[in-house]
This record gives sequence, structure tokens and C-alpha cells, in this order.
Amino acid sequence: MYKTTLDNRTYHFDDLKTLMAKASPARSGDDLAGVSAHTMEERVAAKMALADVPLKTFLEEQLIPYEMDEVTRLIIDTHDTEAFAPISHLTVGDFRNWLLNDHTTSQMLAVVAPGITPEMAAAVSKIMRNQDLILTAKKCRVVTRFRNTIGLPGHFSVRLQPNHPTDDLKGIAASLIDGLMYGSGDAVIGINPASDSIPVLTNLCYMLDDIIQRYAIPTQSCVLTHVSTSIELIDRGVPVDLVFQSIAGTEGANAGFGINLKMLEEAHQAALSLKRGTVGDNVMYFETGQGSALSSGFHHDVDQQTCEARAYAVARHFSPLLVNTVVGFIGPEYLYDGKQITRAGLEDHFCGKLMGVPLGCDVCYTNHAEADQDDMDNLLTLLVAGGLTYMMGVPGADDIMLNYQSTSYHDALYVRELFGLKHAPEFASWLEKMQVINQEGRLKQFKSTHPLLGYKAG
Repeated sequence: MYKTTLDNRTYHFDDLKTLMAKASPARSGDDLAGVSAHTMEERVAAKMALADVPLKTFLEEQLIPYEMDEVTRLIIDTHDTEAFAPISHLTVGDFRNWLLNDHTTSQMLAVVAPGITPEMAAAVSKIMRNQDLILTAKKCRVVTRFRNTIGLPGHFSVRLQPNHPTDDLKGIAASLIDGLMYGSGDAVIGINPASDSIPVLTNLCYMLDDIIQRYAIPTQSCVLTHVSTSIELIDRGVPVDLVFQSIAGTEGANAGFGINLKMLEEAHQAALSLKRGTVGDNVMYFETGQGSALSSGFHHDVDQQTCEARAYAVARHFSPLLVNTVVGFIGPEYLYDGKQITRAGLEDHFCGKLMGVPLGCDVCYTNHAEADQDDMDNLLTLLVAGGLTYMMGVPGADDIMLNYQSTSYHDALYVRELFGLKHAPEFASWLEKMQVINQEGRLKQFKSTHPLLGYKAG
């Protein structure tokens, strides 16, 4: 039982799970689940009570029982007590103050990251303002490597996303070349295939490998198919760089994706065995999103943001190159409008980076949400101010295969110019060599004879 008094009224919260849910900022998904605070007063009271909870409590009181959930078992069994030691004496409120202290450095945050459980990260985020989330995330540094180096201070990467509704190789190639000419693609060239046909996926993998090898591009590719299909492709000798999978924060929700931790480990080992990386061996790519556990019916009455943070524990275990929250993609039933999408994006970025996960964001919304591109501009700007690792580069910000609104190659130019950010260093050298950017990192005018424009697919 947790309780606090506000305006001469005592508020009681039956357990830590209830307290966390009531302390969450308002969002439609928690309303849908019936776990949110009934009034603003109750929400404030819950935040006050949560601030007094010792961080050690999250190791003792599980929101989802250890016996029934393999994600809980992963969190507890792999907890780094040595890394946790410097902050083990703190309450949630003290932890917030420690994170915001000027004397808490990026190096100190990196040391404690393995000791921070998702529930701790989610709890402290619930008592932080947006500016607190941005400032702390800015101090968190997570660097990963495959064929280039992602996450360095002063650098910013873009996933080039050349999707096509029929997986047409020529259509994909056109979008791909367009993105490269705008300087996108240092995070990954990643295709969401419309088909799960092995022959189609094989052709996509070979086309991506061909263009990367032909032009010696220091980047990585990924066809975002199910992890079991990626394993089959690897077994067939298909050139696979990164293995992708959507993940969630509970065992049941992951089962809804057709996966478990054992399967992810098998895929991880299969990808490592190919030894395709040149500067590192981070071979996994994960996507997450608030509401996935609730939409599958396996949220166990845990608020959706805490479930999301638990997905980062799954990701962290496999040392991924990239993780991104597809914030706003599931729809207004979970994040109703631009305000809720903005808050969720900042929470996700904060929690992921705090836990040592290389978190990017697909800043997006569906057409039936109460949001527009101005909301996405605002969120993108706030995230990049907070040190976002990477974003999506979609032609015109309109994904013609997935039918949602995201961010464009032009948006990447905007934030690079605004914040003075560089590409991944290896990729920047290639862009300069290919006469795409100048020494200052700005795009150059190019001629119709540019070698990239001569690529033919199929």
C-alpha cells in the first residue's frame, strides 16, 4: 500500500503497479485499459507518492510476476548490482535530482545504465517535465557500430526507408538513390517489405547488398521481415546485414509477435556468424511502440509507458545497432493527439538512452489521429535537442506502403542545419568523396551524370 496526502485528502494506491499507472501523464491508451488516474489531483498525488519510493523497491516488488513472464525474469536475472550501487540508496525523487545535477556526467550515466531497470527508468520519467527528459537524454551517450559508427556526440543519423507497396525493385531503387543524394542512410537502408515471400525478400537483400558493395557505401541494410524469416534467409546464404524484429515488454505481447527470447538469441547468433560488420558487431535492429502490449491484451494492467520501457530491457540484452520507438504509429486509441505523441516520444527516448539503448524515433502519426506535420516538426526538434540517435527518412514524409506520416530526407537536412550535426563519420567521408556534401557537411549541387544516378535495379 502506498499513500500520500494532498489538500487534506489521503490518496491510497494498492500496489506499485497501480501507483505507476496513476502517476503517468494522461494518454488514451491508459484510459482504454482502465488504469489511469481519475482526476488531475489523483495524478499529482500519485507522482508525490512515487517520488518517495526507494529505487530498491523495484527489485523487490515486480509489476508482472517473475514466475509468469520471461521479460521479468530477464530484467531480474541480468540486473547489474555493481552498476546499480552508486544510485542504490536513492528514492525516485532523489534519482531525478541526481540525473539533473550538473555534476552528473555522461560518463557517470554510462556506468549506472546497466543497473537501471525499465521500471526505474519509467518511474523517474513520470515525475519529470519535458525539459527534464530532454536535458537528461542529451547527457546519455550510446555508441554502436557495424559498418559505421552511430551515436557519437555532435553526430546524427538517418534510416533511409525506401518502401514500395509492391516491393518493386526499380521503385525502391529510385527512392533509395533519392535518399542517398540527400545524405540519408547512415543509420541503415531499411525496407519494410509488403510481402513475406522468401524469393521476394531474397531479391531485396541482394539488391541492397549490390548497391552497398558496388558503391562501397559504409552503411548497413535491413529487410524488416520476421526474425524467423531472417534466420531462414541466413541459412540459405542470403546476404543479411541486420536482423530485425518488433518487440514488446511482456512475454505474452512478444508471443503475439511470434517470438520469444530464445528465438531472438538464435537470430543474434546467426547474424553474428556472418561477420559482415567492418567496424563492429552490433547486428540487431528492434522496433517498439507504446500500446503494443495493450493492443495484444498482455499488458497485465501495467501502464503502456512502463510496458514500453520493459521492451528496452529485451533490446538491451542483444546489444543492438539500432532501436526505435515508432511513436504514434499504433493510433489515437493509444496516443490520442499531438500532445500525447510528443510526451510519449520524449519519454521513450529518455528511458531508452538512460538504460543504455541506442534509441532513435520514427516521429510519426496515423491519419485518423488528432495530429499533423507541425506536431511532428515540434517533436523532432525536441528529440534532436535531446540527442536523438537517428530518425526516419521517408520520401515526402509519406510512406506509400505502410500508409502513415513520418519524417523526410528534408527534415533531416533541417535538424542537421539547426543543430550543426554531422553524419556518421565513415558515411560522411563517403558522401564527400561521392561529391554529395562539401567539407562543411552541406549538400552540393549535382549533375545528371552523377554515378549514383546510373544505378539500375533488377
